[in-house]
Amino acid sequence: MLSISFFDLAHNAINSLGFLKGNLWFFAGVIFFAFVANFIPEPTLTPTSEVKTRKKKGDEGGKDNLKKHRQQVLFSGIITAVGISLHNFPEGMAVFLGSMKGLRVGINLALAIALHNIPEGVAVALPVYFATQSKWQAFKLATLSGFAEPLGVIIVAYLFPSSLNPEILEGLLGSVGGVMAFLTLHEMLPLAFDYAGQKQSVKAVFFGMAFMSAR
Repeated sequence: MLSISFFDLAHNAINSLGFLKGNLWFFAGVIFFAFVANFIPEPTLTPTSEVKTRKKKGDEGGKDNLKKHRQQVLFSGIITAVGISLHNFPEGMAVFLGSMKGLRVGINLALAIALHNIPEGVAVALPVYFATQSKWQAFKLATLSGFAEPLGVIIVAYLFPSSLNPEILEGLLGSVGGVMAFLTLHEMLPLAFDYAGQKQSVKAVFFGMAFMSAR
């Protein structure tokens, strides 16, 4: 995604619109998605160890505390779903606009965003499953939060016809580059650091950029 953002979308916007306009469109995408990212809550779950300890000791309030805790977690899951829906909406728009640029760009963006959406779906499903003990409820809410992306595609397809002014299209694609760059550096890279470590993640970034540049 970094390769597409910098070497394809932003590069073409700067060549077509000039250095200043191209960068303004690019950073407009960065600022827009940074604003959207503020609506994505970081779910913080209260440890259940205290509740379990009280339950073992026969504390009569144990069940009430567990019920209250589950309600709190359910609310956290719902808020997370709403935030991720807001987050997914511009991603669908980005895939559509990237596909207008070319099939290769659209497919690569769609694949990268699809992989990125897996941990987001888990972030919604896990608290809902913990609170309701229902796999169906967890699956349903996670799926509904994902529908924001095709909704973004439908809306942007309606707003922007195929005969869009080439200069505006290049500017919008430059903004898509900014969105994708921010998404990669703000969310995907820290996640990779957590799971694979910094050294392996950085190696993977440059391997991926080299692979995309060679295509």
